[in-house]
Amino acid sequence: MKKGNSNELEQSAFFRWLWRQLTSMRIALILLLLLAIASIPGSIFPQRTQNPIRVQSFLTENPGVGKFLDRLGFFDVYGSAWFSAIYLLLFISLVGCVLPRALVHLKESFAAPTLVPRYLNKMSHYQKISDTNLTLLEKNLRRKRYRIRIEPAALSAEKGYLRETGNLIFHLSLVVILVAIAMGALYGNKGDVILNTGDKFVNVPTSYDNLSFGRFQNENSLPSFKLTINEFRAKYDPANNQPLDYLLKANLDQNGSSNSVEIKVNQPLTIGSTKIYLQANGYAPIVLVKDKAGKEIFNGAVNFLPQDANLTSIGAIKIPDMNPQIGFVSSFLPTADRDPVRGGFSSYPEVLDPRLLISVWQGDLGMNTGVPQSVYRINTSQMQQIGLKALSVNESYDFGVGTITFTGWKPWVNLQIVNDPGKSLALIGAILATIGLLMSLFIRQRRIWVKKIEGGIEIAGLSKNEIPGLAEEISELINQSNLSSANLSKNRKLRRQ
Repeated sequence: MKKGNSNELEQSAFFRWLWRQLTSMRIALILLLLLAIASIPGSIFPQRTQNPIRVQSFLTENPGVGKFLDRLGFFDVYGSAWFSAIYLLLFISLVGCVLPRALVHLKESFAAPTLVPRYLNKMSHYQKISDTNLTLLEKNLRRKRYRIRIEPAALSAEKGYLRETGNLIFHLSLVVILVAIAMGALYGNKGDVILNTGDKFVNVPTSYDNLSFGRFQNENSLPSFKLTINEFRAKYDPANNQPLDYLLKANLDQNGSSNSVEIKVNQPLTIGSTKIYLQANGYAPIVLVKDKAGKEIFNGAVNFLPQDANLTSIGAIKIPDMNPQIGFVSSFLPTADRDPVRGGFSSYPEVLDPRLLISVWQGDLGMNTGVPQSVYRINTSQMQQIGLKALSVNESYDFGVGTITFTGWKPWVNLQIVNDPGKSLALIGAILATIGLLMSLFIRQRRIWVKKIEGGIEIAGLSKNEIPGLAEEISELINQSNLSSANLSKNRKLRRQ
């Protein structure tokens, strides 16, 4: 044999071995375990696709570790290369493992039961009885939903094939779920936007704070609608400060019609295949900034980032149009309180006694360097602090080169707008997986063989995985057959009389 042909055969044998290993149930279980482990960072660290605000806050608070984790994809776990690799290998392994088994099982389901073994006395649950009618045993087995194969002076019975069917349904359902996830990644889109009350949102890419498309989707796939935020209400329990209800009221303009709609945490707004979820909320203090000459430089709401359950919030008010530039490192307290150790904080998430704490800095904000920076933080390394003040509503503070007035606040909401075409298929897969698991757990697969011999009948059985109960079932079958035989004999005697 030529050397080239030998190398080709060796490579072919290696790839066949590799394919057998990949499609084995052991490797499928290992990959499933790895996928579960790989999903853990997605529940520990904030994800960009779900809460980009928390991701930015984590990166700001932990610049060293955050940069390293971000490079590894820990803030977008389900879109990372390593998670996708495990996912694809699991998909290939399940398909290569389950589909051949399903085809074999389909053929076996329509095949006749196995032939009766020659020596039943070597089988489990062996019994030898006399004076029993083989026909009555057959009828009782059919009544118990056994499939029967009749041989000369013998019969073979099987039931419980749905156990293996349930096992295959469970594994095929995992494939369905993986396909559903792939559909969402290829044909879906997901975006986030923060809106204050009174804001209008038009569903175009430039309106989003964060937007990602599936591989086969683009901006042309976005449905056309406009959403106007009218009111946001949050109810809290005064006893423990826990939220009781969140309600967002808005106007939806679509196809030339306008409707009032409501969005709650567990009640998203549905527009075709797109759902709008209420993700988070906070406050945006409204400030008026004037220069020394009294000219209005800035007047508007600035979104602040909540830091705790009572919505103690931090933010940055940047005024690059003043000369020199001014920045306000700020905190907003909806219900102001003070502690000797913690300092100022909010003791309740509702706005009952608001305060705006500001630290005034003068210098270079670093906004012209081209380096992205957080909207909630100010780099004060090139700046000088020139003032410090706690403002109540409608209170002003003169910081030397200008004045700032705290005029009020607006609630803001974070909306997540999602189109996931694979969600319904994933639900179907989860339901089928549950049904298949229950079938594989509670259905018993058994075989019973009956052979007529001189002086009586031999009976033996086999229970898959040694599940108990077959011996009792055989004894019950014999008793029923003996009773039926006795009744039959009694009826014959009565007829003769």
